[in-house]
Amino acid sequence: MRNLKRLLALSVGAFLLMDLRAADSDLTYSEPVPFSFDTLVDNARTLAKSEYQTPEIPEEDLVHAIDYLQHGRIRFKQEDDLWLGPNKQFAVSFFHVGRFFRVPVRMNVVEKGQAREMFAGPNAFEIPSDSPAAQMKGQRRIAGFKIQEDKNGKLDWRSNDWLAFLGVSYFRSIGELYQYGLSARGIAVNTANPNPPFNEEFPMFTSFWFESPTDPSTSVTIYALMEGPSVTGAFRFDVSRQKAVIMNVQAKIFVRKSIARLGLAPLTSMFWYSETARLPITDWRPEVHDSDGLAIEKSNGEVIWRPLNNPPRLAISAFIDENPKGFGLLQRDRNFHNYLEDGAYERRPSLWVDIDGNWGKGAVQLVELPTDAEDEDNIVAFWVPEQPAEPGAEFDLKYRLTWAAEEPNHPNLARCVATRLVREPQKRWPENQQRFMVEFQGGPLADLKGGELPQVDVWSSKGKIFGTSIMPLPAAGKNWYRVQFTLEDFPKDQPTELRLTLQKDGRQISETWLYQFFPEFVGGQ
Repeated sequence: MRNLKRLLALSVGAFLLMDLRAADSDLTYSEPVPFSFDTLVDNARTLAKSEYQTPEIPEEDLVHAIDYLQHGRIRFKQEDDLWLGPNKQFAVSFFHVGRFFRVPVRMNVVEKGQAREMFAGPNAFEIPSDSPAAQMKGQRRIAGFKIQEDKNGKLDWRSNDWLAFLGVSYFRSIGELYQYGLSARGIAVNTANPNPPFNEEFPMFTSFWFESPTDPSTSVTIYALMEGPSVTGAFRFDVSRQKAVIMNVQAKIFVRKSIARLGLAPLTSMFWYSETARLPITDWRPEVHDSDGLAIEKSNGEVIWRPLNNPPRLAISAFIDENPKGFGLLQRDRNFHNYLEDGAYERRPSLWVDIDGNWGKGAVQLVELPTDAEDEDNIVAFWVPEQPAEPGAEFDLKYRLTWAAEEPNHPNLARCVATRLVREPQKRWPENQQRFMVEFQGGPLADLKGGELPQVDVWSSKGKIFGTSIMPLPAAGKNWYRVQFTLEDFPKDQPTELRLTLQKDGRQISETWLYQFFPEFVGGQ
């Protein structure tokens, strides 16, 4: 993912807060035109009233020939990066088009309510002579961008990017642990919908606008226009690089065609296996995942923790609520020894959605797809409004995305830190039984007096539960407790839903643990 930097000073007048290089730059700019978020919203609204136009892909054969490895060898020239802010605290660079990012995206810079479109000349990228891109004619076409650290003005962008937008409406950040992982999207349309004609679509950001901060702040503003066959949208991202990366998002969505499942604030991740259930996987690593659970804070303050699955078949779970406070896909396991992987899974960021305002009735939906490898994103979470997504419908959204090591503002509750499916050899465990271990840590568990144990409340949608117990586990960590129970007589042809909480004096002191158990998981590890 690449970055933008210095631009041309046009004869009409140079931008003051963006370094627009002249003479030796490979970038040129259009005449200025008025721009605001309101005009962007009006543009998206107007587009929604017309037929969708499939974007053109110039020199498509050459673009297709730029495969993954060749695309990675094409670099935007450092000297042309766009620097934003009076102290040049944000360097922005660009991605070239390629096989997996074929559609050109328009880039613009904004200063004092005036926008200029940016054009990349034939020499704006460093391109190996044997690359198919070297055969392309005319101006270079851009697929996306990335933003880098300031690093005291040093041009070390190749190793210090912290935010990237690349591919349809996908974007991601490294968070506070300096490692990319899961992604967010502008919108999700008919994800995993099995009923034609409502096929899954991937609307894309077709244009971006960069507005430089007017003071030496830690934030930058990015606007985006989204277009797709069934939906259009106008987005504003106010991005702040602090300990965590925080994105305040304002979006206006316009529905063009009927949508069966409209996913708002969608998050996308990968989960192959964890300590919970490895299935018949022979990979040498103990765990492989970008996220290990979905967390939800409901309108009534209840916090749900749902460990992720690699299900034997498509699974869609809905957590119904009205005006929820937030949700996120989290990576709670931060122990390197649980991964043993130089890909730094223990540093993959968690991503939390803080909902601003009332989103009404609907459900946080979790889509889990079966996978047999780590190179496929198979987890999606988003908010699906109860309001039908019919032509002419509008959705006005505000929310905050926080890319961090932990979910922000977590209530004082014991957190679930592990879910284990355990089953000893056949001679000791009947086929119709599965043993569970669910571990909690922290929160009010720290207030328990010596020998005091919380009560366990556990429930299953099918079968029956017996043998429930709880015990402290000091060897695992401070204020760490393990619950054990056995599920018996569960159906062999459908999943069983499980629910567990810890109680003290009639008050819930833990998150609500939910789990979807498939009979194919029998045997656990």
